[in-house]
Amino acid sequence: MSNRIENLVEELLIPMLQGTEIELIDVEYVKEREWYLRVFIDKTGGIDIEDCQLISEQLEGKLDELDPIQDNYYLEVSSPGLDRVLKKDKDLKRHLGDFVEVSTYAPIDGSKSIVGKLVNFTDTTLELDTTTILRENVAKIKLHLEF
Repeated sequence: MSNRIENLVEELLIPMLQGTEIELIDVEYVKEREWYLRVFIDKTGGIDIEDCQLISEQLEGKLDELDPIQDNYYLEVSSPGLDRVLKKDKDLKRHLGDFVEVSTYAPIDGSKSIVGKLVNFTDTTLELDTTTILRENVAKIKLHLEF
């Protein structure tokens, strides 16, 4: 059910965002204590509260009209944050040359966390400046922040 709702919301958002600088990063429909429909957006220079409010109001209106979600839920529209998870190839492409942290299902050279500069990727591999990792072994990829 979650995937169906996430896909539907993506389909609704794509035409809403056309002609704007705003890009859809991800949609999540998850049950925590309550159901949450989370929409993550971004644009060059960053998202502000007005961007989030605009998209929230437009999406809420469309969802109210179609009424595709039977559960009570909270709608949240926000930036994915600085330490965002990179889920899609378009995310990886945008961050080629940036430092990423790759979490793996099983240790590689004794560690389940590998940090390196994202040099390239294919359907089957991630190439960092330090190593190449099979994508089937990757649990999560996120931007690496150094303070």
